[in-house]
Amino acid sequence: MADVADIANDQAQYLLDVALQRRAAVVVRASAEFCEDCDDPIPLLRQQKVPGCQTCVSCQTVRERRR
Repeated sequence: MADVADIANDQAQYLLDVALQRRAAVVVRASAEFCEDCDDPIPLLRQQKVPGCQTCVSCQTVRERRR
């Protein structure tokens, strides 16, 4: 019969497995050269530091504030 520690360990392992599967499923697309909201150019440094970015810093800030 499993004790409390075994059950907790099984649950922790399950949650870790689920998190790793979700992480592997994420596909990063190439960063855009121009912002999809305002059409201004996205600086090269941002494109390199934020893989898959589609907006400039200003537009991303507005998007995050709306959430």
